[in-house]
Amino acid sequence: MDINPWLMVLIIFSINIVYVSFFTIRMIMTLKGYRYLAAAVSMVETVIYIVGLGLVLDNLDQIQNLIAYAIGYGSGVIVGSKIEEKMALGYITVNVITSDEDPLLPKKLREKGYGVTDWVANGMEGGRHSMQILTPRKMELQLYATIKELDPKAFIIAYEPKTIHGGFWVKQVKRGKLFK
Repeated sequence: MDINPWLMVLIIFSINIVYVSFFTIRMIMTLKGYRYLAAAVSMVETVIYIVGLGLVLDNLDQIQNLIAYAIGYGSGVIVGSKIEEKMALGYITVNVITSDEDPLLPKKLREKGYGVTDWVANGMEGGRHSMQILTPRKMELQLYATIKELDPKAFIIAYEPKTIHGGFWVKQVKRGKLFK
């Protein structure tokens, strides 16, 4: 098959961006427990991979194809991670420590629908108010903005919980209906 060498570079580059994006999404879905959806994505991913690699292997004498493959792979990692950020699967636990011992702060967060567990804590410079909040990742940035609005000096740290059990809205979490 005679094809313009620069068109071949573009095709290989594009195929690899799509392949690696699918690879990234499949890995995230697998880690988040979406097994069957991840399996479906992996079938498409495999076909794309074989086509792209086949094009490179059929034209090994063309160094620009190898370069396009490598650059497409790296670009696919970036594109895949951006897609994953937009999908925002799962939940996040946010710990907030504030020097403001205002009992209304957790109440204001609860009124906005967040599950908040709060307690009085002691820091290096005295009394603190500590809160633990569970929220869908899609609401993460909105939660940070709310906290910063209520207390601009709050210390915030977040992590993804591996297992969620118990709590007042655990059934909603398991059904994926929180904040819908």
